[in-house]
Amino acid sequence: MKNPETVYFSTFETPVGQFSVAVDLCGAVVATAFGDGQRLTRPEAGEHGIRDEAKTARARAQITDYFRSPGKAFSLELAPKGTDYQKRVWAALREIPTGQTRSYGDIARKLHSSPRAVGQANGANPICLIIPCHRVIAADGSLGGFGFGLPMKRRLLEHEGALSP
Repeated sequence: MKNPETVYFSTFETPVGQFSVAVDLCGAVVATAFGDGQRLTRPEAGEHGIRDEAKTARARAQITDYFRSPGKAFSLELAPKGTDYQKRVWAALREIPTGQTRSYGDIARKLHSSPRAVGQANGANPICLIIPCHRVIAADGSLGGFGFGLPMKRRLLEHEGALSP
């Protein structure tokens, strides 16, 4: 059995509750989650990762800045694990400006794909918030799904000014 790469993580408080971030040896973000380290999509992060506040400091600072000023862009190196298609979808999500939303169909048209495939890739996003999967909504304007619950998705969109409180 192959040893998983070393992952460093930390959990910290935000205005919406606990948030966890995991980085690789080079400091690239590999996973994030609302909640404690057990919620991270990289199993080795929550189960076998090494808690390290110093290695995650840059990511934690930028996430904290996001909650202070939602218009500030993230400038973190990311290293999500996924298929080539998923990575294309995640790259498209990063192009959605703060304070705006796009439908699954909008993303699908851009990638010459289907809304269902975009939805599946969106749901597999291991780096929530930084790769803004919460900014993707249904064609009828409803919020659709979110792995951390619709109330959290609504809070994030309201925080960014994409929805009225």
